[in-house]
Order: sequence, then structure tokens, then C-alpha cells
Amino acid sequence: MTRPSEVPAHRYSPELAGKIEKTWQSYWRDNGTFQAPNPVGDLAPADGVQVPDNKLFVQDMFPFPSGVGLHVGHPLGYIATDVFGRFHRMLGTNVLHTMGYDAFGLPAEQYAIQTGTHPAVKTKESIANMERQLDLLGLAHDKRRSFATTDPDYYRWTQWIFLTIFNSWFDPEENKARHIDELIPLLESGARPVPAELADQFGTTDYASLDRIQKAEVIDRYRLVYRSSSMVNWCPGLGTVLANEEVTAEGKSERGDFPVFRKKLSQWMMRITAYADRLVDDLEYLDWPDKVKAMQRNWIGRSVGAEVDFTCQGHKLTVFTTRPDTLFGATYMVLAPEHELVDDLVAGGTGSYDGIDSRWTFGEASPAAAVAAYRTAIAAKSELERQENKDKTGVFTGAYATNPVNGEKIPVFIADYVLTGYGTGAIMAVPAHDDRDWEFATVFGLPIVEVVAGGNTSQAAYTESGKAVNSANDSGLDINGLAKVDAIAQTIAWLEDKGVGTKKIQYKLRDWLFARQRYWGEPFPIVYDSDGLPHALPESMLPVTLPEVDDYKPVSFDPEDKNSEPHPPLAKAKDWLTVELDLGDGPKTYTRDTNVMPQWAGSSWYQLRYIDPNNDRAFCDKDNEAYWTGPRPDIHGPNDPGGVDFYVGGVEHAVLHLLYSRFWHKILFDLGYVTSKEPYRRLYNQGYIQAYAYRDSRGMCVPAAEVEEKDGKFFYDGQKVTQEYGKMGKSLKNAIAPDDFCAEYGADTLRVYEMSMGPLDQSKPWATKDVIGAQRFLQRLWRLVVDETTGRCVVTADKLTDGDAAKLHRTIAGARDDYENLRLNTVVAKLIEYVNYLTKTYPAGAPVDAVAPAVLMLAPVAPHICEELWQRLGHDTSLAYEPFPDYDDKWLVDDTVTYPVQVNGKVRATMEVPVDADKDSIVDMALAQDNVRAHVDGKEIRKTIVVPGKIVNIVVG
Repeated sequence: MTRPSEVPAHRYSPELAGKIEKTWQSYWRDNGTFQAPNPVGDLAPADGVQVPDNKLFVQDMFPFPSGVGLHVGHPLGYIATDVFGRFHRMLGTNVLHTMGYDAFGLPAEQYAIQTGTHPAVKTKESIANMERQLDLLGLAHDKRRSFATTDPDYYRWTQWIFLTIFNSWFDPEENKARHIDELIPLLESGARPVPAELADQFGTTDYASLDRIQKAEVIDRYRLVYRSSSMVNWCPGLGTVLANEEVTAEGKSERGDFPVFRKKLSQWMMRITAYADRLVDDLEYLDWPDKVKAMQRNWIGRSVGAEVDFTCQGHKLTVFTTRPDTLFGATYMVLAPEHELVDDLVAGGTGSYDGIDSRWTFGEASPAAAVAAYRTAIAAKSELERQENKDKTGVFTGAYATNPVNGEKIPVFIADYVLTGYGTGAIMAVPAHDDRDWEFATVFGLPIVEVVAGGNTSQAAYTESGKAVNSANDSGLDINGLAKVDAIAQTIAWLEDKGVGTKKIQYKLRDWLFARQRYWGEPFPIVYDSDGLPHALPESMLPVTLPEVDDYKPVSFDPEDKNSEPHPPLAKAKDWLTVELDLGDGPKTYTRDTNVMPQWAGSSWYQLRYIDPNNDRAFCDKDNEAYWTGPRPDIHGPNDPGGVDFYVGGVEHAVLHLLYSRFWHKILFDLGYVTSKEPYRRLYNQGYIQAYAYRDSRGMCVPAAEVEEKDGKFFYDGQKVTQEYGKMGKSLKNAIAPDDFCAEYGADTLRVYEMSMGPLDQSKPWATKDVIGAQRFLQRLWRLVVDETTGRCVVTADKLTDGDAAKLHRTIAGARDDYENLRLNTVVAKLIEYVNYLTKTYPAGAPVDAVAPAVLMLAPVAPHICEELWQRLGHDTSLAYEPFPDYDDKWLVDDTVTYPVQVNGKVRATMEVPVDADKDSIVDMALAQDNVRAHVDGKEIRKTIVVPGKIVNIVVG
């Protein structure tokens, strides 16, 4: 064993690795090595040189700058995109790769509430810490393009895009967004109608005759951004409205575990539903994982069916169903508890609880009391909990509706498994053929009528396709014996003929709730006049910056007080709240909006600002956007939508972030601001790094690094703990900081190890003991160039043997293919094999023509050591733009093939045979082998068998 004092002076040790890494990181920074030029603007080449047509835009999903910093699981995707970008630079490609920060949001605000420190202070600290950690890894980012969503120069344009959407409407005839100014002449001419409910309210369909406030209401009904009284997740304990994803399945806030109630409030909404069809249809043109496409399709939930009108106490109860052919089996109706007609139906109900099953009554003496009690009981349930709840609950309203196909009176219930946001907030219940309806009917003792043949509906709902039964009336509808498709078509035709239904396409997708009662977010560039009408601020008044406040906390209430109302922190800034402005019709007093945008806003368009980060005239110059993300039909085919060439991140963002980004981008495309139809052409989901975690007797996670193993059991602070396996992170307390790892092994060792762990798109286990293999590989590469004792270069000028050339060119061909297809683990494996070959073949020094290509091939994965070795091989510039080695096809074809030679079934020799040798020549060569001859001489050769390219067998007797 070599003692520490005997370690060679020039060995590639962690200390030497650290020095090399700092040296080259400084070199890259000082020389702007990874700065990608734009076609136009301040980042265009100063000498007017044309940018290369061959380009690659690589992007990582926006990270949030957490105060606790990174662990070694975070860089997995960052290193992979860095490797991919470095490889393509060596192919002569103009590569744009940078990193910014999604820095608005609750964590910084919560810290501000706890400490009284402005959220910007903690945000800047967190960003600085994260940048320091990322710099350790040697990522090839163009730092000129970096920003945070909290930078006023950035969110100025977020506000501008909001106003652009606000001042737009969706034209269904053209299937695109148009400027709101183009709508007004259409309204004035009658080419576009005043919405029917407003026409009824105003008593006229003539837009020109309306007053200022009425006209504003009409236009707001068309806007892609509008205010709506809608059901939201109200959390009194936090004093804010929450998005669905911020509410647990138990109906509690993800932060603080406070009760969350469904409440109707006036909120900003974005009309993403107008783009539902395009969001579904255009998935076809994206190079995305099938899993993600399926998740988006399911989230949008497009389904074809019919809207059917039931009548109840003079009201029309419209339901949406994908199975109108089962109408004859509708034995009751269910409304969402929040449905707007519930109170009217209860008040005018003709039904009585006398003689009705007590299960319908919710323990109350009257329908009104039962409905009120039920609403209170389910108010804290999240929508997810309501949809997934297996225990069916509900209450009878006292009202009966008329089924339009058979005239039967059926009871009307409210139940929490029906939601207002999907369909019409009302369903016709067909318990014989729907699982949830069957469960509800079974609990409440309601009739179950079979209308699709094929199952035992007394035991369970039959949901398969079958022929219609019990489905005919005296008014011309008879679908008995018809299969599903024909039965649906005939039923819809009958409904339309009778005026009680129509064919309809429905979506699960809802409009985007776009407001938060928080402080740390983008302020809305909107003010309200004395009549409460919203006005967009002109571009010259952007950005609207956050005011200073004494207290960043929203006014919180008794967590159980569902009747409380939001009071955002910005409402406390009285001097900021009221402002005198001249918006074109003289100075007037206005009131600012006290909500802020959701965190999703800043991440919905950031790829465009990466392209043109310093532009103060536009969010992105269209020429630069066309270069980096415009469609390339010559490369990607005639239907190429354009977008970022390679977008990498976790599958957890498959729906919300990606759906919102696509929505915003399509509006910008419709209005002519971008040439690309989609934000991200290719999406790649990397896996996660997993590690052991430990829990104590309370079920709480304990620091994994402090757990000791004794006799196969695990202990923390002397107490026994249980071991489990999960995603590395702070929640499981099993994180390992990259700072410590880089200090102990070096950043290149971390990079090599993480890229070698397994396929990039799969989760994989972290094992620190395996890191030493990556370190020893780099040490072997180092010794191919550097003498550990003297530090001199040991490569030779010897020519390559044919065996060397074949090994080299096959490694190059394999590495190129693996890099291009993100098989980074097999790239490392091939290079380890090649370095091992050179080490074994040339213990005293390998030819430079064999070693230099190895350095270039490994450079994307381990750039620091490879830059250093490249310099020691006699080069005085960075290898970042050195051509990646190419191969000669002739070395990829075998000239010979190895044959085992058997005598009577036992291998006695192996031999190399020319690939074009005939059978007789192969047999002659086999008989010439010494050991074969020894077992054949003096015996009769009865048979010779040659399996081409495989084996020779000689049978003697």
C-alpha cells in the first residue's frame, strides 16, 4: 500500500482536480467560451459575421432557488444537458444553453413572514448560493442570458404579455386569437353577437346602443383574460386562494395543513379552454414522451357526446353525457352542491320526505335543512378528494325532473362527486352502466334499469359495449338491438329533432385561475376606475413594481371561518393602492389590483427571454426567435411546429407548466409575435437519483448521514430506525450536498459517476462506494498522458497498429451514436473500455494518436481534466470547439473471424480465419492447429462440420 507521504507528486488527486477545475472554470468565464451569438441585437457578432445555420437550443426546466441549496440529485439533468450541448459544440453547432431562476412564490414569502426580511433579500441569497454550487460543476452556460423571474426587467415583459392576452379575444371561426380592437367593429356591425345572457339583462342585442359600462361587460365576455365569480380554494388560515395543486387530497393546504374551503370569489381567469382543441391536436407534432402526451390529453379531457335538457319546476337542467344512448336508464339526477339552481329547486320542491327512504335525508327534517347541512359538511373537501371518495354521500333536494325520452319523474339529488367545473355541474345518473352511479344508487336504494345488454347489473355496473335494450318510446325513438355507435347517433338525432338536446364536445379542462392573494409575485398591470371597470396600463408604465409593506403576511382568519374574505398584503400599501393617472382621457383616480400573478406566469415564456435577454424594446426580437426556435421543415419535416430543440426536466411538470406554456405561446403565435407554434419541440424527462432514508418510531425522517448500521440494523442517536428507499431530497433527509462531494472527489468524478449510473430517463440508486470507480477511471486516463512522478508527458509518436485503429474507430463510432441519443451511461462504459485497452496495451506510454481522441471523446462528460490533458498534449486553446473525432468505416468491418475448433465435441483450439475463407480452407487451417493435430493424428476423420462464422467440429474415430 502506498503511504500518504509516498503519493506521487503528480497523481490526479482530489486536491489536484480541484485546482484544475477552478483554473478552467476561470478560463471559460474570462474568455466567454460558451457565449452563443444571436443573428441580431446586442448579442450578435461584433464583426458582422453570420451566425451558423446549424444551431441547438438546449434548456433545463426552470429551477426554484431553494434556500437549502442543491443536493447531488439535482445536477443529474443539468449535467446531461451540459454534456449534450458540449458534444454538439464539438460538431460545429451554435449552442444556446443557459440557466435562470423561477424565483417568485411562497417559500421566499414564508421566510419573509417569519423573519420580517424582504423576500428579495432571501431570494438573492438563494440564487447566489445556487449559482455557486452550479459553478462547481463546470456547466457550459452563457451567463449573459441568465435572469430571475423577480428581476423587474424580466417581469416587465411578463406583465406586457398578460396585457397582450387581456387585450385579445379568441375567434372560433378563425380558430385563433385576435386583438380586441378587431372585435369592436364586429360587435358594432352585429357580426359578433352580444352574449345572450347579457342581451337578456340589457334588454337589447344592439351593442351600439349600450352605455360605457355595458359595452365593457360585453367586451370582457370575449377577452382571453377576464374576471369571474368562480369557485376557488379559499384557505382562511393562510389568507389566500390556492391552486388545486396546492391542496392536499384531504382538503388541507399543502403549507401549514390548514382547512381549505370551496368558495365563490371574483378572480382573474385565463380562457385556456378556448385552446383546448389545439392543445390536444398539436401534441401530434411534438417529439415528447408518449406518457406526457397522454397526461395532457387526459387533463384536457376532450369527449364527444350530447347536451340533454331535463325539465324541473319550470327550470331547464342541462346535462352533458357521452352516452346519450343510455337515457332510458337514467333513474335519478345529481347536481353539484354549488349548482346555481339548487336553492331554487329546494325552495320549490314538490317532493316530501314523508315515506322517502331516510338515507335520502341527511338526518334533517326538510330538504332545505338537509341541503344546508350537507354543503357545510363537504365544504372542506378538495376536488380531488371529492372525485376519488369511494363512500358515496348526497341528499335529496325535494325536487323531481322529467326524463325527456320517457317522461318519467326522477328524483334530483346533490352529491359531492359531481363538480361544477366539468360539464354542466349536473349529471343524469344511469346506475346500471356507470360505476359511481351504481354505488350511489345502491347506497340510496334507487332503481337500477338495464339498458345495455351483457351484464348482471344487480351485482355491478356493466360498462362494456353492448346492444341497447329497454330503450324505446312512442315518439319515434327505438334503439333496441342497436350497437353503441348507431344507438348514440340515432338518440342524438331524435333529441335534436325534438329540441331537447344537441351534439356536444366537452372538456375536463377549466379556465386557468390566475390570481393569488400573496405579496411575492408579479403585480397586475391593471387599475380600476370609480365604476370598478378594469383598465390596462400602457406599456410606458411597466413594470408595475411591488411596493414596500410592513407586513408580508396576508390577513389570516380563524382557519374554520369559511365565510371570511381574502385581504392580500398589497391592500396594506395605501399610498401605492390609490393612484392618479392619465390614461388618455385626463387625470383620474384609480385603484390598483391587490392580487399578484401565480408563480406559473414567469415560467410560461422564459425560453423566449433566454433568446434575447437584454432587449428593452420587445420581449424577444422576432429574427432571433425565428433563428433559435422557428420551424425547420427541412430538418424536422413539413409539420414541424418549432420550439426549443431539447427541453429536459422532471415528469412532474407534464401537465400544468407545460400546458400553460403552450397556451401562452400559441397566443403569441396567433398575434404574430413569434414564428414557432409551440414552445418546446422536443421534451425529455430525466429520472431521479434515489437514496436510502430512515424513519424513527414516530415515522419521522432522520438525517441519513448520521445513521449507523450494526449487525444489519440501523440506529440514529442510539435509537433503532427503519430503512426505506426514495427520491433524494430534504423531505427524506437523505440529501448529499455537491459541495462536499466535489471537495472530496472532484466535479469531474461527480459528472462521470452520475452519467454512468444508468439510462438517463430512469431513476437510479446513489451509492457513494461506487464513486471510486469513476475516480480511478479518470486517474487511468490521466496516467496515459502524465507521468505521476515527474509530471512529464508520456505519450509517444508511434503509429497505431491495425488493432489500435480498429479499437479507436469503433469506440468513436459508438460514442458518437450514444451521445446523439442520450445513452450517456454507455458512452462512459465504452470510454472506460478503451482507456483500459490502452493502459494494458501500452504500460510505458501509448501513441498520441490513440490518446488524444480519448481526451476529446470524454471532454463533454469530464471537461476540466480533458481541457488540462489537451493542454499538456501541446495545445494552447480550449478544446470546447475542437472537432469531435470521426471514424473511418473500414475499421468497423472485421477482416477475420474467430473460430473455436472442436474435436469430437471438445474445444481443442481457436483460430483467426479471413472472413471470406471457404469451407475447405477453414478445415485445412483447423487441421493445421498443433493441438488439433495432436488429437487427430493416427485417427480416421469421419466428418468435418463448419458453421460459418461460428465453429468448426472434426469428428474422428
